[in-house]
Amino acid sequence: MISQDNIVALATPSGAGAIAIIRISGNDAISIASTVFKPSRKKDITKQKSHTLHLGQIVDGEKVLDEVLLSIFIGPNSYSGENTVEISCHGSTYIQQQIIQLLLRSGCRMANAGEFTLRAFLNGKLDLSQAEAVADLISSDNEASHQIAMQQMRGGFSSEIAKLREELLNFASLIELELDFAEEDVEFADRSQFFELLNRIEFVLKRLIDSFAVGNVLKNGIPVAIVGEPNVGKSTLLNALLNEERAIVSDIAGTTRDTIEDELVIEGIGFRFIDTAGIRETQDVVESIGIRKTFEKIEQAQMVVYLIESVRLIAETQRQIIKKDYDELVVKYPSKSVVIVANKSDQLSESDLKAAEAFLANLIATGNTKTSFLMMSAKENIGVSQLKSLLLNFVNTGALRNNETIVTNTRHYDSLIKAFEEIQKVNHGLQSNLSSDLLAIDIRQALYHFGEITGQVTNDELLGNIFANFCIGK
Repeated sequence: MISQDNIVALATPSGAGAIAIIRISGNDAISIASTVFKPSRKKDITKQKSHTLHLGQIVDGEKVLDEVLLSIFIGPNSYSGENTVEISCHGSTYIQQQIIQLLLRSGCRMANAGEFTLRAFLNGKLDLSQAEAVADLISSDNEASHQIAMQQMRGGFSSEIAKLREELLNFASLIELELDFAEEDVEFADRSQFFELLNRIEFVLKRLIDSFAVGNVLKNGIPVAIVGEPNVGKSTLLNALLNEERAIVSDIAGTTRDTIEDELVIEGIGFRFIDTAGIRETQDVVESIGIRKTFEKIEQAQMVVYLIESVRLIAETQRQIIKKDYDELVVKYPSKSVVIVANKSDQLSESDLKAAEAFLANLIATGNTKTSFLMMSAKENIGVSQLKSLLLNFVNTGALRNNETIVTNTRHYDSLIKAFEEIQKVNHGLQSNLSSDLLAIDIRQALYHFGEITGQVTNDELLGNIFANFCIGK
């Protein structure tokens, strides 16, 4: 699958800038660059050492296109594992295109999306999970997603899977060897040690599978739905959290008729806040659609901020309505973390404030253990920082803090599930004294799914799907 073509692409974002980098990779990358590069000092570029920088000009015949720095990386000591040249030119879009077109005429072709990283994988510079982490690292927009991608790119996840696969492979070899001596009825694989290994593999796989629930939301941002009746301050709260006028605020009930979303990073963790339409009985067709969308967003959310007006916590009749609404919320969405926010608390007297707090404390004591509450005033920016702290408390960042392996890739998650199922079959077969040939079938399947993760088992379609999501030039 390794192409012999020499490829070229812009490695920096498209558009004008101070500097742009044009990358060439392939066996003839250095010799092609030498035909268009005129060094400021007389020297043969093809005879220079790897990892060296050279000042000079890119020339098209007698025409000088730009003064550039040319970096040389001789394979296999390069990112792609091939001879690689990077041209640092001025960031004019005209200059970029002129240099790329010149290189295309000189023997290069345009690189496909992710082709540099694909070649790194095919040349053994990265395994498949590390290659996928490159794309995650580029797209990371907060500390948590960056940390997870870096850990995977350094090979933390790969080494854990590779170690399990190697140990299983050793036992698989002994099981396969028994098949060659089936008539002698001998056992080369110690069944007690094999049983211990299977239990250990099951434990590790279960931990990795469970980590996906945390990893997926940390990678993509934790969705938080802001819900409540109309005019309780949902849009005001969103604006206070984001510290900008993102949503329209009005005294008219039902102003928000569609969902409004924006992202905020709190102490390195990404949150996606969703301001929803107020929930109430209405004859307005458009508002009804917005309310229906509200319930859809609650389904998708990891957390729910349930907003109520503080003044409603004083009257007993209103308290009963709030208790009924809250009970319905936690019954309908038992897995959601809920923060009850009593907004406009600055309008309460000190005694009423204490009574409201006591009521909410009693309400959550008998309800969902994933619930907390907060008295605040979004308009006056009172309690906003406390709300951010409460949201952080609901996020299980223990594995992240301890630098444990966290699975964020759906493809890896799917392969881990399948490997876990096969290991369970092997374990059950071992306890049932299943014959070696039947055990070997399930072991091979488990090894296959391990290999899918790191790229020891691949096909063109799989690689095409993975690298098609990369940017061109990486």
